[in-house]
Amino acid sequence: MQIYVDADACPVKAEVVRVAARHDIPVHMVANSWMRIEASPLVKLVVVKDGPDAADDWIAERIGAPDIAITADILLAARCLKAGAQCIGPTGKTFSDANIGMAVAMRDMQRHLRETGESRGFNPTFTPRDRSQFLQALENAVQAVKRRG
Repeated sequence: MQIYVDADACPVKAEVVRVAARHDIPVHMVANSWMRIEASPLVKLVVVKDGPDAADDWIAERIGAPDIAITADILLAARCLKAGAQCIGPTGKTFSDANIGMAVAMRDMQRHLRETGESRGFNPTFTPRDRSQFLQALENAVQAVKRRG
């Protein structure tokens, strides 16, 4: 098991490192540019070439069962699920085969509304509750993988 983080705009990098350290799980922080990350022998910063989907492609090409992806990118989440991985958003929302189709459809609808000017496309504020829900979702995902052996 490894954890892959779409790290460029991820607000829960420290939480991922904390859970990974507790369970001795390698973490790949994948980003388009260098960033300061917590020093740990388990954490590797992967800086990919510039490009709109370079980090997504790097993750999707390597992830599989029983890995865990951390991303807010719905299309990357779909690719990770297809590869057999578990996927969690930074607010603790878990993506699954049962809900990814609706998530992709909502993403497409929101994009259309922004393009037509019917929506301003704001992002909700990231809250302490979101952080807590994320920690619980990640812990649950790790425990589920461990139970499966």
